[in-house]
Amino acid sequence: MDKLKMHSPDLSQENIAKIRDLFPGCVTEARDEATGQLRLAVDFDQLRQELSDHLVEGPQERYRLDWPGKREALALANAPIAKTLRPSERESLEFNSTRNLFVEGDNLEGMKLLRNSLLGQVKLIYIDPPYNTGGNFVYEDNFAENSDVYLVRSNQVSEVGKLVANSEANGRFHSDWLTMMYSRLRVARDLLREDGVIFISIDDSEAHNLRKLCDEIFGSDNFVAQNVWQKRYSRENRGVIGDAHEYILVYAKAFEQFKSVSNRVGVTEAQKKAYSNDDGDGRGPWRAIPMTAQGYRPNQMYEIRSPSGVIFTPPAGRCWSMVESQFRKLEAEGKIYFGKNGDAQPGVIRYLSESKGVIPWTWWPHDEAGHTDEARKEIKDIFGTTEVFDTPKPVRLMRRILEISTNDDDIVLDFFSGSSTMAHAVIEACAADGLSRPFVMIQMAEALNMKSPETETKFSTVAEVGKERIRHIGKKVLDGDCHSEWNRDVGFRVLKVDTSNMQDVYYRPDQIDQKNLLADVDNIKPDRTAEDLLFQVLVDWGVDLTLPIQRETVQGKTVFFVDGNALVACFETGVTEELVKELAGREPLRVVFRDNGFVSDAVKINVEQVFRQVSPGTDVKSI
Repeated sequence: MDKLKMHSPDLSQENIAKIRDLFPGCVTEARDEATGQLRLAVDFDQLRQELSDHLVEGPQERYRLDWPGKREALALANAPIAKTLRPSERESLEFNSTRNLFVEGDNLEGMKLLRNSLLGQVKLIYIDPPYNTGGNFVYEDNFAENSDVYLVRSNQVSEVGKLVANSEANGRFHSDWLTMMYSRLRVARDLLREDGVIFISIDDSEAHNLRKLCDEIFGSDNFVAQNVWQKRYSRENRGVIGDAHEYILVYAKAFEQFKSVSNRVGVTEAQKKAYSNDDGDGRGPWRAIPMTAQGYRPNQMYEIRSPSGVIFTPPAGRCWSMVESQFRKLEAEGKIYFGKNGDAQPGVIRYLSESKGVIPWTWWPHDEAGHTDEARKEIKDIFGTTEVFDTPKPVRLMRRILEISTNDDDIVLDFFSGSSTMAHAVIEACAADGLSRPFVMIQMAEALNMKSPETETKFSTVAEVGKERIRHIGKKVLDGDCHSEWNRDVGFRVLKVDTSNMQDVYYRPDQIDQKNLLADVDNIKPDRTAEDLLFQVLVDWGVDLTLPIQRETVQGKTVFFVDGNALVACFETGVTEELVKELAGREPLRVVFRDNGFVSDAVKINVEQVFRQVSPGTDVKSI
């Protein structure tokens, strides 16, 4: 019976395997300095020669973005971690029915653990990462550890992600920030669908570097826009020139595919004022659109006679915007306008009710996309103070991003979720249009730095603020008017990044000596529950982490049924052949047992044979 790996995939080995398929002679074996094991490795000198039509001697100059720590950041993005996601039903809302996730922990580790289940599934990623201003913070990813420290950190020790001040006095001021972002964006790209898109909020301090970074990760051809968001509507008097805007950088996974499914944004109140005419015929407000187009097309150069008898031809250098047959059709329908007196150049009547919205511009003014004062008021309305979060984004900004990039059943990910503004916006948007947009929020348990004692006693971390905000807005929205077709999913399933459920012997059996052998017979840590084990199995197997879970007692043993028969799991000891046969009779797609959970070695040996006879399509594993 095969055992589950119980750690995230080693992406470097997967990438090397792809290179081997193309260039077999460029892949060799090398000994891993950390583990001492042989691993696949790339002969880069040979690979460079394979990719050149002439002799390559030494490094060549080329256009690229480099900084100290870049190679280590790439290695970190590809490296496996022996960690897990532990469920917290107590902190969740509608745990058994929701399709939304709230992952608490370091976002790089969180995304690695979600990779198997979300690979190529996410339609929209939005992030508002820490800005590199010298007073803000960046994640501290340690590249200087030796192999022993690495093994301890990845297999045994539960560490809350560390934040450090990135002072401008630091010689790696830009490098540290780029290193932090590079590894996370590399992993995030793998989660996007082919028509997926990422929106990144950023200010002037790193916008230029982030653009180059994203060009490398997503490809310059997949650049969509660098939007300017007017975050202030009142004058900023600090500095030499007032700071009134930020950027929202947009990249697609595959530009043409995203372009084909992107949405227009709704007509604003200001734009609606242009629809100033109303004939009272039930068709509603309308406006006239000029009927000319630039250029010369012979079949669009005909004469038009107005009701008053005036003959019109296209102006110099232009033609009509449609062929004559289409014009006659609109004229018969009463959709051509010649002015109040019937003697003006023709225009096409467009009704407000027919508008499918407008193509968004790169200029996002505060009256359309919200502003920072509005965001602070939203926080204060929920928590009674603005101290719980310093730099929130307004819900209207998130709603605009959702409007452009999502449709029904699209998954939304925010891996710097902060106060969960995006989750707030998703719930409001779904309640308004009836669509389903499952969300995944990832936020580290970063300590709050508050002056108000009463607030500090209620919330100690940013993650707690985010969870409470989702609870609050969910209740508020459900108490109001909701779209009749909405599934009313305002819940979220809390999963926490933690050390593996497995004892160190599970990963490094060669380092267990004889005197400790009896103590390490059980390969599962004593403080872990069956639910903990179940979610590590779901993570390892790449099963959807939001599927409904039922817990049943079968022949006196606790058995989990995930989405009916998608996965069946029993982690108890004393499993008999009768129980194995009963579970096989339910014909699950997957089944998993505890490796030392069988009543005898004979039963363990017979498990695969039983399933082969009763349910041959079942994938059988153990932990």
